[in-house]
Amino acid sequence: MKTKINLLLILLSTSLSFQGHAQTKTNLTKQTMNKTQSKKVLIIVTSFSEIKSTGKKTGTWIEEFATPYYLLTDQGIAVTIASPKGGVAPIDPKSAQPEYSTASVKRFYSDAAAQERLNHTLTLDKVNAKDYDAIFYPGGHGPMWDLPDNSLSINLIESFYEQGKPVALVCHAPAALKNVKAKNGEPLIKGKQVSAYSNSEEIAGQSTAETPFSLEGMLKEKGANYVKGEDWKAYAIADGNLITGQNPASAQLVAEKIIASLALPQASK
Repeated sequence: MKTKINLLLILLSTSLSFQGHAQTKTNLTKQTMNKTQSKKVLIIVTSFSEIKSTGKKTGTWIEEFATPYYLLTDQGIAVTIASPKGGVAPIDPKSAQPEYSTASVKRFYSDAAAQERLNHTLTLDKVNAKDYDAIFYPGGHGPMWDLPDNSLSINLIESFYEQGKPVALVCHAPAALKNVKAKNGEPLIKGKQVSAYSNSEEIAGQSTAETPFSLEGMLKEKGANYVKGEDWKAYAIADGNLITGQNPASAQLVAEKIIASLALPQASK
């Protein structure tokens, strides 16, 4: 009898502990949402759709757009989407294949409103850093071709960073940091921890011909402290208000770091 009573007490204690944990998690989620609902995030996507040397179609890797898009909008965060050319933002067709179709990708392709937004992006000259609380760049090979030398994109990143707002990029998108400068005229990424798609992942994926330069190599040449996790595994790093992620699997971590930054008082500077 005593054993049964003790067992019941243990089960009751475990149940109450689990309920308390769940309630705490719910409260934290609500608290975060309350702090981020008035926030606005600018998402910059590529306009580049075809690699001329290979004839391969490219664009945004859709998982890297869809996962952060839904994490942000589900938190009540307002999102604006812009691209160098405006209008239809190309999606890398490979990223829409079944083997790469995550829950967020499936949600996107059943969400006509989200697809419509990606088909009607603003041009970069129509957006201003002062109107947003963070900027985010999803990857795909496309950003490596039309963003590193784009002066409007460079100015946006510099403005967000100087204002202390989160600047986030994932996978191949850190290529957009190539010509971004700090106030002292040196590369913004010099001395900073930065992650991005690795050389080993590019080689293993047999996609080196789809890139204009080695992304990992460029980051190191600019003085960044390049960091990575295991190939194909989720990895993201925040160095001050610069947030970067290694690969498509890292998109969620990057978005979570954006949300966490926006929930902090200093993110509203």
